[in-house]
Amino acid sequence: MNRTPASSAQPRDAEAVGTDRADGALLSHGLKQRHLSMIALGGVIGAGLFVSSGTGIAAAGPAIVIAYVVSGLLVMLVMRMLGEMSAANPASGSFSVHAERAIGPWAGFTAGWMFCALLCVAIAAEAIGAAGIMVQWLPDTESWMWVALFMVLFCGTNLAAVSNFGEFEFWFAALKITAITLFLVLGVLAILGVLPDTDAPGTANLTGNHGFLPNGFDGLIVGLPATVFAYGGLETVTIAAAESERPVQGVASAVRTAMWRIAVFYVGSMLVAVTLIPWNDPSVVTDGPYVAVLGHLGIPAAGQLMNVIVLVALLSAMNANIYGASRMAYSLARRGEGPAFLAKVSGGVPRVTVLACSAFGFFAVLLSYWWPDTVFKWLLNAVGAAVLIVWGFIAVSQLAMRKRLQREAPEKLVVKMWLFPYLTWVALAGIVAVLALMTREADTRTQLYFSAGLAVALAAVGYLRQRMVTTRR
Repeated sequence: MNRTPASSAQPRDAEAVGTDRADGALLSHGLKQRHLSMIALGGVIGAGLFVSSGTGIAAAGPAIVIAYVVSGLLVMLVMRMLGEMSAANPASGSFSVHAERAIGPWAGFTAGWMFCALLCVAIAAEAIGAAGIMVQWLPDTESWMWVALFMVLFCGTNLAAVSNFGEFEFWFAALKITAITLFLVLGVLAILGVLPDTDAPGTANLTGNHGFLPNGFDGLIVGLPATVFAYGGLETVTIAAAESERPVQGVASAVRTAMWRIAVFYVGSMLVAVTLIPWNDPSVVTDGPYVAVLGHLGIPAAGQLMNVIVLVALLSAMNANIYGASRMAYSLARRGEGPAFLAKVSGGVPRVTVLACSAFGFFAVLLSYWWPDTVFKWLLNAVGAAVLIVWGFIAVSQLAMRKRLQREAPEKLVVKMWLFPYLTWVALAGIVAVLALMTREADTRTQLYFSAGLAVALAAVGYLRQRMVTTRR
């Protein structure tokens, strides 16, 4: 079936309601409510929380808890806005579809392809990280063997029915949630002095070692951007919702429980870590706060236990990112914003886009071997601030869409943004503030500039495409 590009800010109704058709086939709705619930729960727990959070603690000290609270509040606002639009119009393209409807095809094009690029590069980074853990355990093996194995495994999973993806994510999420729950329980017991051979630390680690803000507000400001990026990936649940049994209810449930997930998993675990061990303990950075805390509590083989959890988190992210990238690319192609061959569906799955996104991820891995300090580093920098740019599109889209929904279809407002439009403007200001903070450090400044360049290039291409379609008509 031939596809004609979208010619206005309104995508086809079929795409908007998640009943996409391509070559006479439908995207399946094989994700059950339990799958969606666990994707929402597990999506907030990434490898960055277990390992990279140590860098934030080293920069901000115990005040890293405040950084996670502030960034968590920002993420909650973004998810609430996205949840409002996705519950009203579930679509495999999620925020890309909403941006197209609210702002114009160029915006949907920019947000969608930027997110695709982010996920595909992340696939490579996660495959490399997972392979590194396997080589530690089996030093006689080569990293590329494990990368190839993981790529084939999760490409195959996503080529099959969407329920297979959901089942993998269900159990991955269950393992991550179990691990972090056990960590929190042990941590709270240690803080209370209940565990054998441990004394209650009180507030010594929170107020000692130069105080709660040991590096001043500068340290807190340095740590804040890192905490924001740790929350990336929550958007996938709104993409998956379009293929669930009850998309509207699924999105609404996931968004409404975002607050306690963020508070418990991120803020709670950071509070436990900085309460139990000094913020300037070298192991916090070298091993990660979780390993450092478990080692402090005398848990045997703490490092290896956490390596298992980090491996699970990396593999889960690979699986989810192949899924998210393929569905976004498929949706873009369906709306005429990408190559037509990516819009093909067979067996309820856009298999061509799954293969294309997996191939791009694998190619990025090869780039990390061939040109690690040039081309691959450029790729990493180009998507470094992509999630913030996508969040900006979400906020602007919600400002326009909420007014339209109130006027045309108020019954679709199953989830509502709090205190609209004031908190939407607060979220936009927060996004701009984090982008501004990225200019303070050399590494994040480079990421910001490269990501901004990619966004401008995509916006220019999208706008030219939009003008060409309008001119032809």
